[in-house]
Amino acid sequence: MPLIPIIGLEIHIQLKTNSKMFCGCPVNETETPNTNVCPVCLGHPGVLPVPNEQAVRFAVLLGQAIEGTVAENSKFDRKNYFYPDLPKGYQISQFDMPVISGGHLDVSVPGGARDRIRVRFVRAHLEEDAAKNTHVDGFSFVDFNRGGTPLLECVTEPDLRSAEEAKIFLQELRLLIRTLGVSEGDMERGQLRCDANISLREVDEKGAIVGLMLNPKTEVKNINSFRNVERALLYEIQRQTKLWEESGAPQATTTRGWDDIKQRTVLQRIKEDSADYRYFPEPDIPPLSLVEISRKILQLMPELPEAKRFRFQEEYGFGNADVRHLTDDATMAVFTEQVMSELSEWTGEEVHGKMAKLVASWLINKLGGLHEKISAENFAELMKLLAENKVTGRSALTILEEMKASGKDPSQVMEDAGLGRMDNETVLAEIVDRVLEANPTEVERYKNGEKKLAKFFIGMIIRETEGNADPETASRILHDRLSK
Repeated sequence: MPLIPIIGLEIHIQLKTNSKMFCGCPVNETETPNTNVCPVCLGHPGVLPVPNEQAVRFAVLLGQAIEGTVAENSKFDRKNYFYPDLPKGYQISQFDMPVISGGHLDVSVPGGARDRIRVRFVRAHLEEDAAKNTHVDGFSFVDFNRGGTPLLECVTEPDLRSAEEAKIFLQELRLLIRTLGVSEGDMERGQLRCDANISLREVDEKGAIVGLMLNPKTEVKNINSFRNVERALLYEIQRQTKLWEESGAPQATTTRGWDDIKQRTVLQRIKEDSADYRYFPEPDIPPLSLVEISRKILQLMPELPEAKRFRFQEEYGFGNADVRHLTDDATMAVFTEQVMSELSEWTGEEVHGKMAKLVASWLINKLGGLHEKISAENFAELMKLLAENKVTGRSALTILEEMKASGKDPSQVMEDAGLGRMDNETVLAEIVDRVLEANPTEVERYKNGEKKLAKFFIGMIIRETEGNADPETASRILHDRLSK
C-alpha cells in the first residue's frame, strides 16, 4: 500500500521579555559567557523562583490568537532529568495544567496537495530554557546566560502531511507571533526552535488512511531554519519509506538529530515518554489564576495576519499573489496602508483594481525594503503620476532613485530633471524622422517584411528621449511613417 507522512511539531518560542522566566536576570545577547546569571537561574540551594508576569501575558495572548482555551487556573511542574545545561537537575515546566489547551491555525499552501489546511494545537505551556553547551576539541563548555529564558512550547496535533506544509505552517506561526509582539521568532538566533515528529501510515487506493492507531514516530531535533525543517522531513520520509519497504512494518520510536553538514538525520537515543521525567508539581510556585489576565488581554488583540490579508484584498483590491508580500512585514503593511490612504484622498474614492496592481508591483519589485527612505505621501504621488501617464515607467524609476537619495518629492524631481512624459506629437514626429533617417538599412528591411524591427525603432526613440517618450504616441507616429 502507498504511504503518507503524518507530521506534528513541537515549537519552542523564546518570549520577548526583559528578564528571565523566574528571576530578574536580563534577557539579552552577549558574547561574554555566564554574566547574565544569578543564584536563582543557577539553581543554588534555598532560592525561590518567581514567575515572569509578562511571559504569562504573552502566553495568554498567543492562546487567544489561535482560539485556544485559556486555563482559569494553571500551575508549574518539575520535569526531572540530568544534563549539564540544567543546573537544578530539573526544568520548571508545565505538565497537566498548561496555560493553553487546544486552538488552531489555518494556513494556505499554494500549489500543494491541500491548498488550505487547519493545524490544531494540543497545548501551549510555559517553561524555562536550558543553558547552551559548546563542544570544542574534546572539551565541553556551558554558558548559563540563556538558562532560565522564558519559552512557550506549542505542541500541534499530527495534522501535517508533507514537508512543505510543515515549513509553511511554521512561517505562518512566526508571522503571527511577530504580529502579536511576543517574540522575534528568528530561528538562526534560537528564538524559534522546532522538533518535528514524523511517522508513516498506509493509505488505500482512494487515499484514505488505513487503521486508527498512529505508528511509532521519529522525533527530529536541532532544526534551525525553515529550509532545514523541510529538508529534514523530506529525508525522514525517504528513510522511513525505505525501512518500511524492507521490513514491511513501522520502526521503533526514536530521537534523531539533523546534521546540516551531511544533510541527514542521525540517531541520538530511544525516545523517552512522560513517565521518564517523573513530573510533580513545583512546590515553590503557587498555582496561577488567569481569568482576569485573559479578560484584559483579549481587549488588546491586534489585527491578525489572516484578517489583515483579507482586508487588504477587500478594501484596497490587492490580488492573492501580492497581498502576502505586502502584509508579512509589519512596516511594509503600515507603509502600504498609508500609500493607499493618500491615493484614496486624491481620487475621492477607494482605490481598486488597476491602481492597486500598479502600487503592489512598484512596492514589491521596485521599492523593496527601502520604504523607510521615502514618505508614503511622496510614493503615492509617484504612483499618481504613473497612473495619469505624466511619466513613463523608465522615468519613474529614475525619479524613484533620486527620491531615495535626496528625499525630494517626485513632481520636483520630474521638473528639475525634465523627466515628464513627452507626448507632443510635433516634437515626437521630428525624433521619429531622425531615427528613421539614421537607420536606412533597417527601414528597408522593415518594409521588406521584417516587422519585428518595430521594437528596434521604438527602443531608439526611447533612447533619444531619455525614456520620456510616450510609447503609444511614438508607436502610432512610427507606423504612420513606415507605412508611406
